[in-house]
Amino acid sequence: MMSCMFVFYLTWIALAMGAAAASAALYGHYLVLPAWLTGPDVCLMEDGGCAVLFRRICWTGHVANAMLAVTLGLSAVHLKPFHLKVEATWLGGMGSTLYAMELRLQAEDPDALYKQRETIAMAQRAEQIWAERLAKNPKDFEAAWKLARARYWLGTHAPEKSRKQYLEGGIAAGRTAIALAPNRPEGHFWVAANMGALAESFGLRQGLKYRGDIKAEIETVLRLDPAFQQGSADRALGRWYFKVPGLFGGSNRKSEEHLRKSLTYNPDSSASLYFLAETLLAEGKKDEARATLQRLLAVPVDPDWGPEDREFKQKASELSRKLG
Repeated sequence: MMSCMFVFYLTWIALAMGAAAASAALYGHYLVLPAWLTGPDVCLMEDGGCAVLFRRICWTGHVANAMLAVTLGLSAVHLKPFHLKVEATWLGGMGSTLYAMELRLQAEDPDALYKQRETIAMAQRAEQIWAERLAKNPKDFEAAWKLARARYWLGTHAPEKSRKQYLEGGIAAGRTAIALAPNRPEGHFWVAANMGALAESFGLRQGLKYRGDIKAEIETVLRLDPAFQQGSADRALGRWYFKVPGLFGGSNRKSEEHLRKSLTYNPDSSASLYFLAETLLAEGKKDEARATLQRLLAVPVDPDWGPEDREFKQKASELSRKLG
């Protein structure tokens, strides 16, 4: 801390001295400097002389000033924590207040929080912020669909007793997004995702209740933007055909067809590869399923979908061991 303060004050002192020297040099080049600056024996070459000497001083001062200005400018732009702490000493605590505000703003960025969703508390805080934003501005489309997405994650990862509430809230948020922008895919997709999680996790009754709505929303996404989220609609529809009993429209053949279509948008999709492996197993194609799982284990983790990719890789590893 003390070394930072020393550098800070030394820099400003040097800047002030350089400015004074440059000013004196420029003045002496064009006008007569007072004797108290030049002395009796230094500048007797010509009246107000020593032009060459002062020209050198002048340019030296300019260079020094420029270097100091650049250094201070860069420090000010970057606003590193130790600079703010130094300023706190001479601004009566204002620097530390600004630093705390900066940290608080970073902590309240829901997108940054959601990236850390593997820590449930981070996902919960992101969900709260998007819910607050939507409450303040019911026309905030981005807050609505991101709230639906966050609630889907929490509805599949939060403590068991709270999952159903999150998923039902995700459906509500998604429907708000649809009402605000019916021709955008986000609301339709996350409504279907939340419904699908409810259908898979809370019994046959939930599955029968939502199966028609899920398919309709997914097909809407396909109509609006088939490439949305790297073929997520085809992936979701492939899963729908796999999970729904044949009596109600399910089909392993159609499941495989849509899952392979989704892989045309992203051949490395861990979700599509895992779901395809399960479908292939259901069709009795064990060797092809095993190869698909090995392919999944080899693909890189997508930075945007890291938590999901790691989960599917773990599931693929477990299923591969079972297959032998």
